[in-house]
Amino acid sequence: MFSSDEPTPDVPPAVSENPSVSSDVPPVTAVEASDSGIVASVAAEKPVNPLVLRFQEIYQRIRQEVGKVFVGQEELVTGTLVALFSQGHVLIESVPGLGKTHFVRALSRVLGCQFGRIQFTPDLMPSDITGSPVFDMKMQEFRFRPGPVFTQLLLADEINRSPAKTHAALLEIMQENSVTVDNVTHTIPIPFFVMATQNPIESEGTYNLPEAQIDRFMFKLVITYPEEQQEAVILALHGKTVEPSKKVESVVPVTNPEELIALAQKINDIHIAPQLIDYINKIVRATRSWPKFYMGASPRAGIALMQGSRTLAAFRGRDYAVPDDVIQLALPTLRHRVILTAEAEIEGNTVDALLSQLVRTIEVPRF
Repeated sequence: MFSSDEPTPDVPPAVSENPSVSSDVPPVTAVEASDSGIVASVAAEKPVNPLVLRFQEIYQRIRQEVGKVFVGQEELVTGTLVALFSQGHVLIESVPGLGKTHFVRALSRVLGCQFGRIQFTPDLMPSDITGSPVFDMKMQEFRFRPGPVFTQLLLADEINRSPAKTHAALLEIMQENSVTVDNVTHTIPIPFFVMATQNPIESEGTYNLPEAQIDRFMFKLVITYPEEQQEAVILALHGKTVEPSKKVESVVPVTNPEELIALAQKINDIHIAPQLIDYINKIVRATRSWPKFYMGASPRAGIALMQGSRTLAAFRGRDYAVPDDVIQLALPTLRHRVILTAEAEIEGNTVDALLSQLVRTIEVPRF
């Protein structure tokens, strides 16, 4: 799924933006090499400056440490790290039992960050997440007791099992990084990263996230079962009964929250050429006129795609982004921001297939 060398894009001649283009048009790059659209190969290029060198070093060391206890799922690991360093959040769609909690626990130890987990249920209230005032008998006054959202790496498990008002409470925190209770604003510690999950199989007793709220997630990653060899390694590695806290003891911290914040702020130093900005803009705008999409992506999608491309370029050891970075992040960035028409659903079309077809119709810039 992931290669060790950075792919070189095959630049085709200009292609018409006619939506009726045939589905057998050859792809411009490896956009379809993965179902989730991220082929996060990290090239062994010589970094051009110390900042990029540090990005590449931290990325490789995080992958190495997390790999001690979490096997496979390259899409999840790379997509999460790109969103984390881009100051975004991710929505994970996968069946239960693929180790998402274990991954976030290991990642929090590697980054030196606090870890929290909320199991969403139909009776979960907003105050259960944000916290609420509690009367202090000794001081004879109400004092705010912070909820589980006051952490740094938060796993929102099965987020679609709670009603809309609970979704709204969490998604507001994701946007503002603060909680307001009784006209008092409480700041969430940074870095603050949310990885929300939802089960695509079960729909009974669930509440779909509204499009306006799901748009706040930078990426939507679709995770599948591990390969046969990877699953055999998982059985050998985790086949014994061990306390959850001890499973990640072998993981060594490689950075700290302060450096993580500093590096995330330096992402803007990664250069994006005007031609690449225009390429991102064309892709996003094309989703709004594509005949099989009832709703297209918002400008927030273009911003997420640009920021993610910067981070992916830094992980690859470059201080500039290229079209291949954009193409490889197109599906995770756009798949939850577009809606199929009723006709497209009846015909059996999938969002990923249509988005891949759309991206192939946009001419790749040369520079």
